[in-house]
Amino acid sequence: MPVSPPREEERGALPDRLVDRFGRVHTNLRISITDRCDFRCVYCMPEEMEFFPREHLLTYEEIVRLVRIAARLGVDKVRLTGGEPLVRRDVTHLVEALSRLGALRDLSLTTNGARLAELAQPLWEAGLRRINVSLDSLDPVKFARITRRDMLDRVLAGLAAAARVGFRPIKVNVVAIRDFTEEELLDFARLAREGPYEVRFIEFMPLDGDDLWDASRVLPAGEILARIGAAYPLERVPGQSPSDPATLYRFTDGSGQIGIIPTVTEPFCAHCNRIRITSDGMLRYCLFALEETDLKTPLRAGASDEEIAWRFVETVRGKWAGHLIQQAEFVKPRRTMSQIGG
Repeated sequence: MPVSPPREEERGALPDRLVDRFGRVHTNLRISITDRCDFRCVYCMPEEMEFFPREHLLTYEEIVRLVRIAARLGVDKVRLTGGEPLVRRDVTHLVEALSRLGALRDLSLTTNGARLAELAQPLWEAGLRRINVSLDSLDPVKFARITRRDMLDRVLAGLAAAARVGFRPIKVNVVAIRDFTEEELLDFARLAREGPYEVRFIEFMPLDGDDLWDASRVLPAGEILARIGAAYPLERVPGQSPSDPATLYRFTDGSGQIGIIPTVTEPFCAHCNRIRITSDGMLRYCLFALEETDLKTPLRAGASDEEIAWRFVETVRGKWAGHLIQQAEFVKPRRTMSQIGG
């Protein structure tokens, strides 16, 4: 259900912050720049995926304009996602344009890594400094099973290229799935201990296109910590922001750290500061939202920056307290992860 903007007579002065009715201030924007991907990860999209027509995607100029408007409302952190953002042509042009916006204190990108070997240097030169790489298995057979593609070597080459170029930290995102991830937990822990990588384990969420998700398939944060901690003692990193999705733990011998994102078992909704824009121009206040606000249509119809800004404001004001994944009332979003933006 789309969110309607307020009538002119209901508007006061445009606020300079995006604050919801629970007092949460939203400074973090994730923008999907494409729903296309060269992988078909089972937790993200079905094998036979129907993608948006290209003319339905936001243009780079539209994305930059929306970021400028969001920055006017206090957003200072932007992450580019997909689909797979590196499959979109001339992505470095977008990165360069966004990196020149003085209002942003942080610009980052999430990728599957398959094209990172050739694009790490151009992305760095365009102004990108932080990168996340999705990698759910270090075993070639299991990697091919979960991504439905045989590209592990390319992803590992991409990680190595990002490290050589100078990206720090390089975050490696691992979706933790029961009966799939357990036997590799220590392998990923060693990756974090031996390289410039912060490995982050993300609990499996109900956003897949094949309806594979079930609560029994979630590998919970507590078990992940216990298994890794038994081999490599861990301690919680002090001074973390409650709005950060990952809880960080460092190895007590000083050799790196890992993160846990317990979206299912210990959601951080009470401190959430995130909003999302899909590749087809819909604003969402939550990954699991059942409603969204159309930004693209008014944008292309000649709406002013202030009119678009009010759509941000009203969408955030209508944000719910949190998702209901662990409750009977939970309703799965109509979009898959690839259509929302990871």
